[in-house]
Order: sequence, then C-alpha cells, then structure tokens
Amino acid sequence: MSANKSKSRPSALIIGAIGVVFGDIGTSPLYALKETFAGHHPIAVEPASIFGILSLIFWT
Repeated sequence: MSANKSKSRPSALIIGAIGVVFGDIGTSPLYALKETFAGHHPIAVEPASIFGILSLIFWT
C-alpha cells in the first residue's frame, strides 16, 4: 500500500506544477488588458487600440 502512495505523489505534484504555470499564463492577458485600458497611463478605448493590444498578446 505504501508503494502506491509514493507513486501517486510525484504525479500529483507534476499536475499541480503544470496548473500553476499554465494557470498564470492563462490569466496574464486579462491583467494586461485591464492595465492597458485602466492603468496609470491608459490608452483610449478605440477599435484600433483594442485590435493592437489583442494582436500583441496573441503574437507574443
């Protein structure tokens, strides 16, 4: 029984680490958009600005 527990721990840690990395990557664009249009130096909310910021996020 203890052999099964030791095998499940590394896999659980790997899944947890992947969730932390990709969870952060998934939410970063949301924070970038918020700061772009409502931060200390906001950009005007215009179609050109929105497409520009979205293309920067998409292509990087």
